[in-house]
Amino acid sequence: MIIDIDPEYTINENINLPKTYYEQSEIQDIKNLKVVGKFYLDNDKIHGVLTIDGIMILLDSISLERIEYPFSIKYDDILEENLKKDANKLDLFEFLWENIVLEVPLKFTKVEDLSKFHGDGWKLISEEENNDNFNPFNELLKNFDKKE
Repeated sequence: MIIDIDPEYTINENINLPKTYYEQSEIQDIKNLKVVGKFYLDNDKIHGVLTIDGIMILLDSISLERIEYPFSIKYDDILEENLKKDANKLDLFEFLWENIVLEVPLKFTKVEDLSKFHGDGWKLISEEENNDNFNPFNELLKNFDKKE
């Protein structure tokens, strides 16, 4: 979606970002994407002052269930690299995607009960249950400390 900014473009609308932007990412879907603000020319550069709100659908880092992750982005900066040559035009979808992808968390979970995640010889434990003193290589390390 190419927008023309000459001298100003005000936006207050819900946007449907095409799936091609996020289909190769961790994001399963983007819902309720709302953009409010404006783009304007400032010394022949496009300046954007806006808020981007929405909900990402992500896979839970532990259970792999689809969960909603709300996000809100406050943007106030100059957009030189997004300009079309010799024109005051901006690809709004590309701009939105560049900013949304920065909000994707590395790990996100809503799982509170880890006891149901276990298997043959393993179980998932919380940070509190983790005993940092246990090291399966301690016995081997003791042998290295002995002088022969």
